[in-house]
Amino acid sequence: MPDSLAIDIGSYTIKVVQGKPGKAVKISRTVEVFNSVGMAIPADDSAAEKLATLLSDTIRDHNLVRKDVRLSLPEALVSTKVIAIPPLSDAELASAIQWQAEQNIPIPYEELSLEYQVLTRPSREEKGQPMLVLLVGVRKSVVEKYLNVFLQLDIEPTILETQTISLMRAMQFTPEDPVTLMVHMGATTTDMAIVADGQLRFVVTNNNGGQLLTRTIERVLQLDTRQAEQYKRTYGIDETQLQGKLREVLLPVLKLSIVEMQKAMQFFVSQNPTQRVARVVLSGAPAQLPGFVQLLTEQLAAEVLTAAPFAGATGEIPEANQPAFPICMGLMMREKN
Repeated sequence: MPDSLAIDIGSYTIKVVQGKPGKAVKISRTVEVFNSVGMAIPADDSAAEKLATLLSDTIRDHNLVRKDVRLSLPEALVSTKVIAIPPLSDAELASAIQWQAEQNIPIPYEELSLEYQVLTRPSREEKGQPMLVLLVGVRKSVVEKYLNVFLQLDIEPTILETQTISLMRAMQFTPEDPVTLMVHMGATTTDMAIVADGQLRFVVTNNNGGQLLTRTIERVLQLDTRQAEQYKRTYGIDETQLQGKLREVLLPVLKLSIVEMQKAMQFFVSQNPTQRVARVVLSGAPAQLPGFVQLLTEQLAAEVLTAAPFAGATGEIPEANQPAFPICMGLMMREKN
């Protein structure tokens, strides 16, 4: 079987995994390069051309394949909803899906690219229970801009899905797992999703990310960007480092994200009073901030883990920055239709 290529374009770096896809991925190489364009979806033709050139150079410099290329869309550009509706057959749902999309997705239907998936359908014995349906909507113009970058390179992607779907697959959730808050921290946004009984329940995105931490260090400690980034990654909020000064600088910013996590957990419990969020799984480069796991454990009263997206994989597994790659790994684990 030939290699496949999974690409996760972030506003700060581009992550790539190449290898044999499947539930147990065999990796031939991983790549992470700085995104000099500074955006995941190009805003105009000039940015699209620059991003295409950067991707072309990356593929050439690292001798990457150009077939079976798999992509994810940033969650900030997507509307993901889990809706509860009376049980319907597949045919009935197909007829009703436009109305459901118009009620739940804030994008005009004529501009909407929509996918849906039945998460749970109650049995005949479970009278009165709703079925849960996942709706994923994005503007057609956004999809076109994204795909056109690759078409410039004569690459026709085979898979395009949202980051949260890729993340869920990489985490390999089962119905036996505790209710979990997934937190994926990027450079400019943080995506949060609740998973219960192995199924996605809701997704929310906020505009706090790793770059806000870096800029705060720059401003308060009067450092340049490179130094600030190095301080953040090396010392984090470890109170034993730098006399705790960096911790004092970063805590107010981090608490903004913690409040959003608490809100997500509280919302789930308000809808499901008999359940509690017992686990938090962190992914993304900023999630590796020294001392952050301990802080979250104290503040959220839950088990906090850092994602291990390469569990079960073989081959050329990177030694560093593994939690930054779950989106790529989720794409690699997807079975083609």
